[in-house]
Amino acid sequence: MPKVTLKAFAKINLTLDVLGEMAGGYHSLETIFRGIHLYDLVTMEKKDRGIHLECDKEELPLGPENLAWQAAELLQKDFPVIGGINIKIVKRIPVAAGLAGGSTDAAAVLLGLDRLFHLQLGRQKLSEYAERLGSDVPFCLYPLAALGRSRGELLEELPEGPEMWLVLVKPPFGLSTGEIFDHLSQVEISRRPDLSGALKALEEGSFGELCAAMGNVLEASAFDLQPKLAEWKRDLAGPVGTGPVVMAGSGPTLVAFFDSEEKARQLAAQWGQPRWDVLLSKTLTRQELEKRFILTEETEGERGE
Repeated sequence: MPKVTLKAFAKINLTLDVLGEMAGGYHSLETIFRGIHLYDLVTMEKKDRGIHLECDKEELPLGPENLAWQAAELLQKDFPVIGGINIKIVKRIPVAAGLAGGSTDAAAVLLGLDRLFHLQLGRQKLSEYAERLGSDVPFCLYPLAALGRSRGELLEELPEGPEMWLVLVKPPFGLSTGEIFDHLSQVEISRRPDLSGALKALEEGSFGELCAAMGNVLEASAFDLQPKLAEWKRDLAGPVGTGPVVMAGSGPTLVAFFDSEEKARQLAAQWGQPRWDVLLSKTLTRQELEKRFILTEETEGERGE
């Protein structure tokens, strides 16, 4: 049966600031999203009827609770040509890590079904569907660099900025996004990110200036709820580092930034912990993003890296 496979790239937040509360219990954000070269593989294959989802991670739901399933249902309702679909996800992005793993899988389903069934939706229409699924899903459609406002779904494309190598460290527990935001009013925020400085650094491609401007106000809440995270952040920012350590999204993943692969590999090698995810990655390029489709119904291209 015809099928398509594509890479679903993760994201990090170079800056994340919370400006206040909105109607409906949401918080107003101002954040710089950045796509990274860490991805799940999502394969979609035509079937006669229904939606079937499978994944190599047993802890993930395989029904309507899963955003990838919801993405397929959303398009299926509007386009009867999608009679049935089988979705297979190979997870490489840690689960519940603040890296938009679920959101990027949903974005991949939108993109994949658009190609597989020749819907020709275009960027604007795909973004409208993505926004209905979640605040991170619109960025995950085209995950290079963008300024996100409101809940993060209002996007302004930004320059890619300097190439950066990353060490992503996820401890063996998750954090509740709702709890992190709710607890934010109970803690003092001592430092906010410098948005204007970060935007200027991206424009100029300055690694040093971008590092100086980074920050995530949700760290104050997460570290208060999980004090060991603050200790681990200090440990990661040791003598090997040349850049900051910033929590990804609502956590708990900590991201250490480097201007060279060698320095990043040194830290990754030093940080071996049982049951932890310690991953080496780098910022995503436009050329890499353009090659996200690695298998289509017309060609049997490469099946992974």
